[in-house]
Amino acid sequence: MSLKADYLKHTLHFRFEAGTSRGTLTEKTSYIVRMYDTADPTVIGYGECGPLVGLSYDDRPDFESQLQDYCQQFTDLDLQLFSWNIPIILNQLIEPTFPSILFGFETAMHDFLAGGQRILFPSDFTNGTRNLPINGLIWMGSESFMRQQIDEKLAAGYTTIKLKIGAIDFEQECDLLAMIRSQYTAEQITLRVDANGAFSPDEAMRKLERLATYQLHSIEQPIRAGQPDLMADLCRSTPVPIALDEELIGQMEYMHKFWLLRKIQPQYIILKPTLLGGMRHCDEWIELAGRLNIDWWITSALESNIGLNAIAQYTAQFRNLAPQGLGTGQLYHNNIDSPLTIVAGTLHYNPAQRWDFSTLSELKSARD
Repeated sequence: MSLKADYLKHTLHFRFEAGTSRGTLTEKTSYIVRMYDTADPTVIGYGECGPLVGLSYDDRPDFESQLQDYCQQFTDLDLQLFSWNIPIILNQLIEPTFPSILFGFETAMHDFLAGGQRILFPSDFTNGTRNLPINGLIWMGSESFMRQQIDEKLAAGYTTIKLKIGAIDFEQECDLLAMIRSQYTAEQITLRVDANGAFSPDEAMRKLERLATYQLHSIEQPIRAGQPDLMADLCRSTPVPIALDEELIGQMEYMHKFWLLRKIQPQYIILKPTLLGGMRHCDEWIELAGRLNIDWWITSALESNIGLNAIAQYTAQFRNLAPQGLGTGQLYHNNIDSPLTIVAGTLHYNPAQRWDFSTLSELKSARD
């Protein structure tokens, strides 16, 4: 056995201009890690490293060169791979400052060990008998564009809607929430909002009090990350449950994670494996949240279907789930065809549907 790792660079193109509080997105670059035995190159484990510009801990100019170095180092080690040594290899090979590379390698390793069939964690989800509840995401944009998205999500059967706020006028955003509440009660439609840190500390409580009138489930990251004292104060007195999101990025040490959650005591945390260093780091967050009586849900971070598939299968290991943030696979013109589909506001895995990597066929390996 001689294990080799390389990668393919793939630029994903959005179907529309996706607005966030950090700007508008039209494309996103991912790096698809491939792991295989040179003695049998037909069995390939795939993983995705997809840092988000302006947000990821490893959004840095030398990202691709570092990824290439890690692929070379992995290949040079001539390793034998087992489920028990995956955490050891990840700890020894990849610096914690590269969380998306950790996730990509972790996924590729699990996929390779499972026979390269993209079934990392077999379950009733992967055999098609259980769907995962997900929220319908409403992207920022003009009021008419956001209204259009809301109508489409409600018509598609979603019972949980998440609106990104902070880009247009706050009163217009409140009007959208009021429009939904005029048609659906909180028992019929669950509303979440994501501020992406857009509120200033001085205005945050006033806006939270206004948002509370719309019977929201939660608000993600109302103020900018890195202000633990202010966030702790908000979480103690907020009329809307608060979920930490960006606040978790860069917290790679177990004790630092524990300190942060104990300090802030949020009502929820949002787990994004690409941004947090992979599934084993999510395991740590989940264990700590359980000890501190903090709820959580898992969200994708604009990955292609390779990353989304791994996150969904990881999520499916848990039961009694609230709606998760796993509906981003339909965002792109040139996504990788997969068994993942959305059915009536849930994520479904169709085991009869084959993976199609033809969108990657034009790209050459970084090491070819």
